[in-house]
Amino acid sequence: MTPPEFEEIVGADVEAAERARLARVHSLLIQAGPPQELSPGLESGPTLGMTLGRRPPRVRRRVLLLAAAVAILALAFLGGYIAGNGGSTANAEVLKLTGTPAAPHALASLQVEPVDAGGNWPMHLSVTGLPKLSNSSYYEVFLVRNGKVFAPCGTFQVAVNQATTVQLNAPYRLHHGDTWIVTRQTPTGSDPGVVVLRPI
Repeated sequence: MTPPEFEEIVGADVEAAERARLARVHSLLIQAGPPQELSPGLESGPTLGMTLGRRPPRVRRRVLLLAAAVAILALAFLGGYIAGNGGSTANAEVLKLTGTPAAPHALASLQVEPVDAGGNWPMHLSVTGLPKLSNSSYYEVFLVRNGKVFAPCGTFQVAVNQATTVQLNAPYRLHHGDTWIVTRQTPTGSDPGVVVLRPI
């Protein structure tokens, strides 16, 4: 294919300076010649697999940086949690309690929360199946250490046929192996009363 003549492309109404510039460009294009033929692979263009198969390096780098930042935050949170709990070996899981012959239908769960800044261990007791007591009697939760009643952790009442959830507190340093019982107390007794719930 022969290239078109300059006069065929540019009309007579173009100014002399612009005409001279265009003539130089035209002669350079003719010297350069036509572009080389494209290979069949390049001529068909990129496929969907080629486009989606590779992420740009910048995106991959950002994903790796984000993953590293998340990992560092998780480690910092875990370290703070362990430091805040003083590395205590106390059981922080939910303790399941079952009724004794004094309250055979009773069931309970005691969840011990992490120690707070004041050294207290908040607890949540959820109980069902305990009979309602007279106004002068009540239930009491006791911390048991080495098989013996160690200290009280709070008192509560229950309504008839109704599950009860109470918040309690253990203001003592807890040890591995500590557990709890629930007793029925009367106003005249100062020692732990009849055990109505014990660990399963």
